[in-house]
Amino acid sequence: MPKGEGKLIAQNRKARHDYTVVDTMEAGMVLQGTEIKSIRNSRINLKDGFVRIRNGEAYLLNVHISPYEQGNIFNHDPLRTRKLLLHKKQIAKLTTETKNTGITIIPLKVYIRNGYAKVLIGLAKGKKQYDKREDLKRKEINREIDRTLKNNLR
Repeated sequence: MPKGEGKLIAQNRKARHDYTVVDTMEAGMVLQGTEIKSIRNSRINLKDGFVRIRNGEAYLLNVHISPYEQGNIFNHDPLRTRKLLLHKKQIAKLTTETKNTGITIIPLKVYIRNGYAKVLIGLAKGKKQYDKREDLKRKEINREIDRTLKNNLR
């Protein structure tokens, strides 16, 4: 299966609006007991999440996984820092990319593949305000073209 495929659980739509994604990578997540159950119920929010690399390990920060409703004292902290499972070469690449240029690492989507929760992370460059406006104009023009073509074909 290519990266980014599986049963889609959550997607960070705002990321593509605020950032230009240069490259993507698939990573596994280290989860505690009831977190996987909450993820399977689509109770995850990626909006403000980002990835930080510390001591040669990648960590996912600011991603909210809601506590499991049927959980008891074994429930987890919703905003805890979660370790990402990556190869050493991938972590080295991420480290060099983020140190040399103004690139950040953000989570793009979370999905279930072969029973495991995976996160698609992206190397992203922040967009300026005028870039965002330009993208919106381009999107609107493409919609208008599609509408006229659809009406002309009838």
